[in-house]
Amino acid sequence: MLRIQSPEGTRRVDIDNLAVTRELFEKVLNAFETIEYPFTLYGRRDKSQEIASSDSKTLASYGLKHGDMIFLSPIAGAVQRVEQPTGNGKAKNEISNTSLSVSTPTPSMAGSKIPVRSTVDEDQVDLLLQKMDGTVKRKRDPKNCLHGDNSSCIHCLPLEPYDASYLKDLNVKHMSFNAYLRKLSSGLDGGKYANLDNISCRIKPGCTGHPPWPKGVCSKCQPKAITLNSQPYRHVDNIVFENPNLVEQFLHYWRVTGRQRIGFLYGKFDVHLDVPLGIKGTVAAIYEPPQESTRDSVRLLPDSRQSLVDRLAAKLGLSCIGWIFTDLVAEDISKGTVRNFRNAETHFLSAQECVMAGHFQSLHPNPCRFSSDGYFGSKFVTVCVTGDAQNQVHMEGYQVSNQCQALVRDECLVPTKDAPELAYARQSTAEKYIPDVYYKALEKMGKS
Repeated sequence: MLRIQSPEGTRRVDIDNLAVTRELFEKVLNAFETIEYPFTLYGRRDKSQEIASSDSKTLASYGLKHGDMIFLSPIAGAVQRVEQPTGNGKAKNEISNTSLSVSTPTPSMAGSKIPVRSTVDEDQVDLLLQKMDGTVKRKRDPKNCLHGDNSSCIHCLPLEPYDASYLKDLNVKHMSFNAYLRKLSSGLDGGKYANLDNISCRIKPGCTGHPPWPKGVCSKCQPKAITLNSQPYRHVDNIVFENPNLVEQFLHYWRVTGRQRIGFLYGKFDVHLDVPLGIKGTVAAIYEPPQESTRDSVRLLPDSRQSLVDRLAAKLGLSCIGWIFTDLVAEDISKGTVRNFRNAETHFLSAQECVMAGHFQSLHPNPCRFSSDGYFGSKFVTVCVTGDAQNQVHMEGYQVSNQCQALVRDECLVPTKDAPELAYARQSTAEKYIPDVYYKALEKMGKS
């Protein structure tokens, strides 16, 4: 399998390693049905290794291996694209931005050049955090500070909320989202070139330069390939329950029947003081929707009361902030212990649970005036009740990344059948285009 990158997008072709290069050119031409110009193939991006069409040279002679990427480039002068203006003199692919406006920055964001939308109704906790100074105050160090009480130096100056060494000392792996916004606006450009665009895995509609998919796609409408990586921030830093009886009542169903259970968390978001500019979700109630459950699975049923529950919660100043599910298997009933099978050696969340979390997060977008869409990511949390290393009932909170949320929303991911820790990226079909999804894997190397 070889990947072909071109101005029209990326395709894959299957060919034998001993095949001649002429067959490769034929397969590439069939893969790119919209190409109507002469082209050349290169083994390197900088066009330093040309692959010539030949009846004698094989792919192996060029050192091509399974999974390699080769690059298609039009022959100079063969392609010339001109934007066709519309009746008002603008190009068809130009989008008017008259609906965008720049509001006055809050005092804490003064000097920031991140474009904002003044019409977005943000959560109250975000508005509160944007007004806070956010810096971490430090006391005068008697050993290193050689100045008076009214002065300061590098050893006692306040730290930014995104300071990596300070977060490491706090054992905070991901900075808060509002600290991430401060980091974007902290450079010399004041965040002018900061990118808060939501990820999209869909072909952009309205491209008139070629027939619609599957007959054609171009670099303008084709979604970018996604390389999976760790997200440096999190939208919610902590989740707490107002009353421990909430969890006990929720677990009562499993204790009586041995079947798993799902519930929705209703509460509100507050400032979390233990993390710079952090957000804490406080759960006040758990609503258990209609569902069918077994010892190993739960299936949600249509709920006609969901809208009524949301209205009642809104009158109490609450909203749906997450979901909770059990994955418990009794080990010793007399001791009240449960099995531990979620850890670093297996998985913390299965692919099916990640898909479910991504689906719920897409249903509850996070209002954000620093995004051109008016929303960015989600504050919706996932709480799993399972057994810990001491075989005691334990709760863990999670959120999937914005990348996972986008892949789930655009129907690019499905869980595997026999490996719960793995997910499968769909392949493009005639009905739907799926972008390439890349990832890095670390292998444990034994001592030689």
